[in-house]
Amino acid sequence: MAERRRRPGCLIMLGVLVALLVGAFFLLDSGLRAFAQSQAENQIRAALPASVTGEVTVSIGGASVIAQYLTGSFDEVQLKAPQLTVDGVPASAHIVATDVQPKLGGTIGEVQATLDLTSESLNTLAHAAGTPAETQLELGTDEVTYTGDIAVAGFTIGYLATATPSTTPDSLVFTPTDAQITSDLGTLNLGAILPTVLAQNPISVCVAKYLPAKVAVSSVSVTPDRARITLDSSTMVLTTQSLATLGSCPS
Repeated sequence: MAERRRRPGCLIMLGVLVALLVGAFFLLDSGLRAFAQSQAENQIRAALPASVTGEVTVSIGGASVIAQYLTGSFDEVQLKAPQLTVDGVPASAHIVATDVQPKLGGTIGEVQATLDLTSESLNTLAHAAGTPAETQLELGTDEVTYTGDIAVAGFTIGYLATATPSTTPDSLVFTPTDAQITSDLGTLNLGAILPTVLAQNPISVCVAKYLPAKVAVSSVSVTPDRARITLDSSTMVLTTQSLATLGSCPS
């Protein structure tokens, strides 16, 4: 009878010990997660080009950091830089990387990033890419507007153009889709001028020189508050060279 009475007590004690071990594991796992995130932030900070400033925070997703580390790959790693500055251009960045090998030189399955630019930041990039300083892009809903002028029959005629944003792998492109004449030239018929305005080359803003060489521009969306650029890569590796080697723009 005494032995039978002791068994429930032993089972309860065993359960308590298991619970303590599980709790200790999660505490250890949480500590390792914080340590791994801190180390990743330090390595990224050290690898960023001198032209890039701003705090980058790292968070590692998934259930157990220990289990993910032992399998050789983190399921998801997120990077946030709400106040990033690249060559003096302010931006907000959010990056999600999947299947990240936690070692120097490790591969990354896929990287998807969003970069938010204000109207001022977008114009800074546009002017650096060769857009005339007097041309100011104004953000709208799924479109931008800008003013310009064109010489016709000895007259300088001003216009307001509406353009649709699109992308190439290295650039933002704003293609005129509509325009209206802003100059008052009396009875002169200006209707024939509009096709000339619309036929002008689109405004192209190359951003490759601000991005790692293995990152491509995939899409852009525009609201009155910001221009959101989406970037992606499936060939990134965790090396200083990979992060610090930037792309190039046509001269």
